[in-house]
Amino acid sequence: MTSADRALPNVLITGTPGTGKTTMGAQLGALLPAFTRVELGELIKAKQLHAGWDAENEAYLWDEDKICDELEEPMSRGGVILDFHGADFFPERWFDLVVVLRTDNSVLHGRLSARRYPAKKLQENIEAEIMQVVLDEVIESYQDEIIVEWQSDSLEQLEANVARVAEWAGSWAGAGTRAPGK
Repeated sequence: MTSADRALPNVLITGTPGTGKTTMGAQLGALLPAFTRVELGELIKAKQLHAGWDAENEAYLWDEDKICDELEEPMSRGGVILDFHGADFFPERWFDLVVVLRTDNSVLHGRLSARRYPAKKLQENIEAEIMQVVLDEVIESYQDEIIVEWQSDSLEQLEANVARVAEWAGSWAGAGTRAPGK
């Protein structure tokens, strides 16, 4: 099933850990009750879509094949808001909008410190944001007309980002609907 066959669009919210993906996804899910919200990190744990735990990096070693198999049916139906920090292994056909959240490093440092990230993991994520690793993955994986890059440093920015996606979803007209601001 292609986006032309879906009644509702699929949205990927991605970014470095700490940029506000889960918060944005939760707010969008509350505003768009016809959509299904998938917090992929939690789904990976709940359905064991991983190959074990990486103690050194304190993270699950997610299994891309298991993840894609698990998500294929709901993504084909449409109306999914998916949040995850990875973006380059999903089939391109799944998404109608890809939101890359970016956060100023001083804000990001505070958020990750509040989560009690170990120093190495905190530094790696700050460097990933500086080097725009997630944004580059998205640019290499999806068509430009469905990608947006938005700041997510404050509550006001979060609310504006949520409102833009909700408005876009309400006016979505199928395949070819350009991303907000494009």
